[in-house]
Amino acid sequence: MALSSQPSGRGPEAALPPALSGERIEQALAAEGWTYQIDSDGDIGGMWDNNLFYFFLYGDQNEILQIRGRWHQALPLEHRARVRQALDDYHQVKIWPKAYTRVDDDGRLWVLSEHTVDWEFGVTDQQLALTLRCAITTSLSLYRELSQQFIVAPTATEDNPKWWF
Repeated sequence: MALSSQPSGRGPEAALPPALSGERIEQALAAEGWTYQIDSDGDIGGMWDNNLFYFFLYGDQNEILQIRGRWHQALPLEHRARVRQALDDYHQVKIWPKAYTRVDDDGRLWVLSEHTVDWEFGVTDQQLALTLRCAITTSLSLYRELSQQFIVAPTATEDNPKWWF
């Protein structure tokens, strides 16, 4: 049997679910009772437990959803090796989220998480809600583990969450 990137028109795939869109992401977030904002670039973002999350659409038809989170705690750069080891250890036992580090222009080390899904053939409301919950809850779980390993003074406040990726 050959695999195809196009639905055959027969069977269950004939009735495809609706396409992914920013509006559907907003509806799913609202249905969960979650607060979000739309930034000046039109990107959807919000805060969960003081951690910033964005919901990006990629692909020719905006069919790829990437949920990117940033742990609220910036770390001194000298923690980079320990953080990378902690993330590697985490990835040994958890499949979500993908996590990595980034250094900002001020030399601070940040941990980011990502959960990416290709919804080329559409996504049901239930699938979208599950994807959002999975990305956010698994990222928050990772951030809680990191908080136990890396106890340092807070860097971001609600007034200045450093909204960037």
